[in-house]
Amino acid sequence: MNRSMRTMLLAASLTLLSSAVAFAAPPAPAKDAAKSVATVNGKAIPQSRADVLLASQFAQGQPDNPKLREAVKEDLIRRELLAQEAEKKGFEKKPEVQAQMAMARQQVLIAAYLEDYVKAHPITDDMVAKEYETIRKSLGDHEYKVRHILVEVEDEAKAIIDKLKKGERFEDLAKQSKDPGSKDKGGDLGWGNPAGYVKPFSDAMVKLQKGKFTDTPVKSDFGWHVIQLDDIRDLKGPDLEQVKPQLMQRMQQQMIQKLVLDLRAKAKID
Repeated sequence: MNRSMRTMLLAASLTLLSSAVAFAAPPAPAKDAAKSVATVNGKAIPQSRADVLLASQFAQGQPDNPKLREAVKEDLIRRELLAQEAEKKGFEKKPEVQAQMAMARQQVLIAAYLEDYVKAHPITDDMVAKEYETIRKSLGDHEYKVRHILVEVEDEAKAIIDKLKKGERFEDLAKQSKDPGSKDKGGDLGWGNPAGYVKPFSDAMVKLQKGKFTDTPVKSDFGWHVIQLDDIRDLKGPDLEQVKPQLMQRMQQQMIQKLVLDLRAKAKID
């Protein structure tokens, strides 16, 4: 339920597409498009395929050297050998194989298109800084260390509050909670900021004084809460530079999501 600022800022993983799109490095242009890297059973392997594999290796930090180029050549030869055998067996005629080949082609086109789109719509440093400030402000200036007891009905919560007022320990009463993540820890939710909780919970939490509990039950979509504030401290989140790459990736994903939604809105889908 609760989230730290680091979690909020580093979460790149918003579910923006059905799967994350990995932008491949553009293939190095072939010096001679007609040149082949090898010939297998009379069939030439174009240099452009080697260029694509080499570009992917360079993008991963591999240095260009004769050993790498020889390894790429050998990989292409083995691929060609196996592909020729598959063709002899007629696998390219099987419907399921044709479907997979079509989807692979589609994925390559999608990756190329999105890579070009991101380049044409760059996320600037100013845009990242503005997003950082927006998130930082939404999280507030403090973190709260709280406990809670979650029950099904309001009367249960009221009964727990009455027991607390009579001196019973919050940690003991927390065993009644229906929150499996905190009931065996005395209701402890750890440190969190208001943005990490549902609004009724956070509204009640920030009004509490240190060491006090809510004198009336708090209703949320989860049930009825009794909340106790154990401590409060200033919120210290990561600096912009620490989370800049993750923020940029998140903003790119949001931009792609908007692109997909716009395309879908314009499309005729039966």
